Amino acid sequence: MPKELICPEPLKLAWRDYEEPPLQTGQVRIRCEFGAAKHGTELSIFKGYGNLRGRFDVQKGMHVREQPSHPYPWRPGNMNVGTVVEVGEGVTQLAAGDRVLCYGPFRQTQVVHENSCWKLPATMSWKSAVCLDPADFALGAVRDGNVRLGDAVAVFSLGAIGLMAVQLLRLAGAALIIAVDPLALRRQIALELGADVALDPTACDAGAEIRRLTDWRGADVVIEYSGATQAMQDALRGVAFGGTVVAGAYPPPYGAGLDFGAEAHLNRPHIVFSRACSEPNRDHPRWNEKRLYATAFRWLVEGRLRGDLIVQPVVRFEELLTAYPKIANDATSMIKLGVAY
Repeated sequence: MPKELICPEPLKLAWRDYEEPPLQTGQVRIRCEFGAAKHGTELSIFKGYGNLRGRFDVQKGMHVREQPSHPYPWRPGNMNVGTVVEVGEGVTQLAAGDRVLCYGPFRQTQVVHENSCWKLPATMSWKSAVCLDPADFALGAVRDGNVRLGDAVAVFSLGAIGLMAVQLLRLAGAALIIAVDPLALRRQIALELGADVALDPTACDAGAEIRRLTDWRGADVVIEYSGATQAMQDALRGVAFGGTVVAGAYPPPYGAGLDFGAEAHLNRPHIVFSRACSEPNRDHPRWNEKRLYATAFRWLVEGRLRGDLIVQPVVRFEELLTAYPKIANDATSMIKLGVAY
């Protein structure tokens, strides 16, 4: 029987066998070959703090604390590349043998509707393909920040979304891209992908350095994806008068000491919360997540966005019991965990 990775409770992992379900109309069965994790969101569930808020009730527009957002056992994993091995009735866009990308947890096969797949060109790298999800969110964040030609932009946290944002900012015509992350590997890759400067916030006053690099004007836009209290404080200190701070992370509650009365009060920045999958889009009806996906996917296919430097390390499917927890406890050599089935 095929198997899948599950999280039966916070900080615990196990293997589970599963039976292949019959295909429904419009569905395809995919044999997974490669996959990747989504670190920020998955980390909140793996560590348990994501459920403390409860399930988000769309009608009420708030969290219902009595209902967990992700009940356990929960299945880690985000996107997979594989080959279609079976098609159900009514499938018209895909055929057996097609190479596709789809959402799904770490399991050896996926059953999804054909409309939930992206057919991949033969020449497309699987690492770039599985970066569609971070590219989607990064594109939403850059657009929500209203980045304009010639802007100075700082990006806090150089995980997969941050590194995609760096590339998108170069495409958007940013004149100065300042990348901020405490991990040397991520800073180096940011420079390779188009950042002009990479700062270690543990070795400098990041907010002050951003202002110095911009002739003390501050960054026109700051994109913050770490969710750390100090990073948000540095973002508020480094953003220009009337500039924009894009809060894109999904963090636990901020710790004590976040100061909204200092530079934030005097420089009056806009704080914009960005989430590409929340509809309607800020530019509705012209833009929605479908258009964000289509744009990001086209640029990944064309090579204008790259995932080859972002997906690392790559481990075998059988190694996930020991490799996956490193997302939570050993991120120094990891950006976006890739898996080879």
